[in-house]
Amino acid sequence: MDEVLVLDGGTGRELKRRGAPFRQPEWSALALIEGPAFVSAVHAAYVQAGANVITTNSYAVVPFHLGAERFAAEGEGLASLSGRLAREVANGAPSAVQVAGSLPPICGSYRADLFDAEEARPILATLIRGLSPFVDLWLAETLSTIAEAELVRALLGDDGRPLWLSFTLSDETVVAGDPRLRSGQSVSDAVAAAVRLGAAAVLFNCSQPEVMADAVRVAGDVLRQLWANIRIGVYANAFPPQKQDATANAVVLDIREDLTPEGYLAFARAWQAEGANIIGGCCGIGPEHIAALRQQL
Repeated sequence: MDEVLVLDGGTGRELKRRGAPFRQPEWSALALIEGPAFVSAVHAAYVQAGANVITTNSYAVVPFHLGAERFAAEGEGLASLSGRLAREVANGAPSAVQVAGSLPPICGSYRADLFDAEEARPILATLIRGLSPFVDLWLAETLSTIAEAELVRALLGDDGRPLWLSFTLSDETVVAGDPRLRSGQSVSDAVAAAVRLGAAAVLFNCSQPEVMADAVRVAGDVLRQLWANIRIGVYANAFPPQKQDATANAVVLDIREDLTPEGYLAFARAWQAEGANIIGGCCGIGPEHIAALRQQL
């Protein structure tokens, strides 16, 4: 089995927990505007916990959080700042740490029904320009539909850096054991698309820990059928299941009490057993969880 790459955890909630500027609608982007030192501190905490990869704080640098006018004026600069802050921390780390450039869903997290490629195209292009000088790989994350992944690949063009595609799963399939994207598309189709698009890794994020093992198992089956040698990753969230019409980051949700570092580690061991070799955390998973992953996996 390949060595496990340990990702960082959630940024927005960790910023809030540390007292960084944080409110709706700006969410985690507010810290870039009013308190960038907090962003650096969160990155440093994850490096200290043992993360091999830290993710730029660019998830909320979109019109959904900033407003269209502010994004037009400041979006590329804020994306660039998020990249530079992560790069500085990675460069100062005692061992090798990669920077993943976060490319978020543009038309609303979890809302495949709202995705519009023509609307998303110039916004994603802005983020890519701002982040490009600083990142080692691209992480298109919380993708609810395959079409979002296809747009990212088209915009990156011949950029030679690795592309990781991370899909968010329907929490309503936890009991059914039939993991699907929030669009209703199958995990099998999403993994096949990741291979077709030349991804270096296919991941699953911002969903319940309970649904992830099935997704990893299905991904492994598809990759073996296609003779594709790419990594499989997981970074789950720590809040209760969300309904199909929920929009991520619309409100600050409570965190599950059972997902302590030890509780989360138990899920991570199951993902690893199914074949995941990139493991980290999403919303509500903090440095203490990442330290447990580093020490035990």
